[in-house]
Amino acid sequence: MSSNHDFYSARAAEARADANSAKLDNVRDRCLRSAEAWDAMAARAHRSEVFRAKQEEEKAALRLDA
Repeated sequence: MSSNHDFYSARAAEARADANSAKLDNVRDRCLRSAEAWDAMAARAHRSEVFRAKQEEEKAALRLDA
């Protein structure tokens, strides 16, 4: 969707790749926690973008009606 969502998703994928290549359990766990956090940020960014787009459409419709 946007650069923020894409950035967060890319970081999550990177963290998962790091987890897959990690030799130590604690490093793998840390990378997986990081991936979960990046995924959560990507989801929030996506929701915000959808909400913002909806608001812009509503404002544009109000301007056309006025």
